[in-house]
Amino acid sequence: MSTMCASFQATVAAHPEVTALRIAGEPQGLTYREYGERVRRIAVGLAGLGVRHGDTVALMLRNRPEFNLVDMAILHLGATAFSIYNTSSPEQMEYLFGNGGNRVVVTEREFLDRVLEVRSRTGIELLISVDGGDGAVPLDKVETTSGDLDFEASWRAVRPEDLLTIIYTSGTTGPPKGVELTHANVVANSEIEAGLLRPAVGARLLSYLPSAHALDRIGINYFAASAGLELNIVRDPREVNAALLQVRPVMMAGVPRIWEKLQAIMEAAVAAEPDPAKQAAIHEAIELGRTVVRSQQARLTTGSDGPGPELLRRFEMAEQQVLRPLRAVAGLDQTRITLLGAAPSAPHMLEFFAAVGLPLLEAWGMTELTCLSTINSPEAPRFGTVGRPMPGIEVKLAEDGEVLARGRTMMRGYRHDPERTAETIGSDGWLRTGDLGVLEDGHLRIIGRKKELIINSSGKNMSPVNIECAIKGASPLIGQAICIGDRRPYNVALIVLDPQLAPLYPEPEREIASAVHRANTRLSRVEQIKRYLVLDTEWQPDSDELTATSKLRRTPIAEKYAEQIEQLYAATDQ
Repeated sequence: MSTMCASFQATVAAHPEVTALRIAGEPQGLTYREYGERVRRIAVGLAGLGVRHGDTVALMLRNRPEFNLVDMAILHLGATAFSIYNTSSPEQMEYLFGNGGNRVVVTEREFLDRVLEVRSRTGIELLISVDGGDGAVPLDKVETTSGDLDFEASWRAVRPEDLLTIIYTSGTTGPPKGVELTHANVVANSEIEAGLLRPAVGARLLSYLPSAHALDRIGINYFAASAGLELNIVRDPREVNAALLQVRPVMMAGVPRIWEKLQAIMEAAVAAEPDPAKQAAIHEAIELGRTVVRSQQARLTTGSDGPGPELLRRFEMAEQQVLRPLRAVAGLDQTRITLLGAAPSAPHMLEFFAAVGLPLLEAWGMTELTCLSTINSPEAPRFGTVGRPMPGIEVKLAEDGEVLARGRTMMRGYRHDPERTAETIGSDGWLRTGDLGVLEDGHLRIIGRKKELIINSSGKNMSPVNIECAIKGASPLIGQAICIGDRRPYNVALIVLDPQLAPLYPEPEREIASAVHRANTRLSRVEQIKRYLVLDTEWQPDSDELTATSKLRRTPIAEKYAEQIEQLYAATDQ
């Protein structure tokens, strides 16, 4: 089994002139040959400054080429690089540096003051800044520092079982857990991804999620370096839509909210089409696509014949003449590979994208399993499921419905936390994921989190995730929604509007009321939302309400909005 260093060096040797790193929208980028040369120089400089095999190095950087360069250089020394969220407070940084045990931090001018604030309270000895600033060694000086490192011998000395990184999970309660992943884990994930997705060398993809997140760091960055892909780096995640139009990626990964916004962009373009004939043709093409998709889904679930050749011929014509130009307004006309995960997705959104010629491949995974563990087939995605286990991954259900998994991507354990490691990885070798699921013809359907079940005052068990998915999926105007109902007589919801889409709706209150009604029609009576409140606020990642990866912090939300929740239950008209 190989290491990430060996995988990267093989890519550099095989595809030296392929563009490796590019800031999205800029004409020039680094080729793999240039990428490899700079990694060598930075590794020599870091070694000259005392970074050794087995050391840990913290990275606090925006998405930028320097992140990839420094990260890869650290790995080639046999050291361990870990990334922290840029929104981390000094108190959080102090905990992370303490748990990580790093002597070195690589950051940038914008975050320098925060790092300097905690320096005296941690073991930081060396501070490097990629863009200068007082109190730090500039990266360009590191890159020109000479040393006696035998670079070739250094990276060849790295072993598959060596620790590659620590990914800190953004827990909804308590301090984050440091997931330790080895070179063997990460290489296995990249090999599995490549075998399933089969991207062409040089295929364009975006890096826009925080690099402290496993999907961007492992599923995007390391995968690109292993497969010889062109990584287009988006420095500000708010600029994703513009980057899509500039890059026209071949591969695109995102959480449901990203895809919901892209659907809204296409639907707005159709609504704004001034030519009635063209608008009618687009509507007709989408409806034709829906007919094909529904027939395909019926074949998967009931064994029916599926769409006939004449229907498929008409759909192919619509794809070339109407649907591909429609996808172009969102920058998706050249996209061939999609990944969708992190949260449940609304069925109507999945149907829409498949109908316009771009099926979304729902996937499931967790940091403790390196990245992805199940994925839908590109040839036959089954809506509402996260697909089948990837090669080398085993999945089964415990008696209570908890999803259990094991395989070569399973973490080494939680850093300095043997007790929680033992709770998560049983003596039988199966990792307890905390997710609840069902298996349907080998396809996994996630129905909620084991610790997040709502049990109402009548004893009925419900998954708030499914209810929230129905609410958010009913309208792109709804940015966030949380269902409240544990030990209560009925369910209520707090709703937050999407700040970018809200100005587009002349009557947002009516749209929300209609959306909640539509959501309720998809839920059982006991699951339905009886009352809701639209909050006049915005929930940002890594806040009181959301983790850094935009998962709901349920307990803090319930405490912060306790008064508003009680008012929803205090009303007498039910």
